[in-house]
Amino acid sequence: MERARSFPSRRRLLKGAALAALPYALLPDARAAAQAAAVDYPGAEWTPATSSNYTASNRPESYRLDYVIIHVTQATYADTLSIFRNPAKKVSAHYVVRSADGHVAQCVRERDVAWHAGNWDYNTRSIGIEHEGWVDKPAYFTNALYEESARLTAGICDQYGIPKDRSHILGHYQVPGTDHTDPGPNWDWTRYIRLVNFA
Repeated sequence: MERARSFPSRRRLLKGAALAALPYALLPDARAAAQAAAVDYPGAEWTPATSSNYTASNRPESYRLDYVIIHVTQATYADTLSIFRNPAKKVSAHYVVRSADGHVAQCVRERDVAWHAGNWDYNTRSIGIEHEGWVDKPAYFTNALYEESARLTAGICDQYGIPKDRSHILGHYQVPGTDHTDPGPNWDWTRYIRLVNFA
């Protein structure tokens, strides 16, 4: 007499498949791990500028870092990232902060020299942070943008021993030889420096 075959139940099969898949679900995504290794500021999204738009370096060994320079993009967040990826533009910044939610993209590693200040000496000794918006449209300077940017600036200052004051956190307009006016008269410096110091 032939013995009846025993088949596993559907429930047992599903349970076994779920257990087999579990180790793979727990493994970190390779892209996420690579991005985390690429960014200097935790939580930033790595959105690299083309290497044609910055100078590779080894700061702070090659150049001392003395300043954080505050910019306003005069373009949308997405357009700014596109500009930094365009080798014909010859411009970049280390970070871009989005207006709506304060999301931070890192485009150039802090050790490298971004081309943001329009003055080589200041480029070599600073970290550049672009903020989505226009100098004459203060609605772009949201609470989220101020708060996340201040946390970013505070982290940079802590990392490199940069004083958290207006002599070391500069507007682009303060860079010698520049013709820029950003971040403009609508940027609230008092609020920003206070946020940096309490971040």
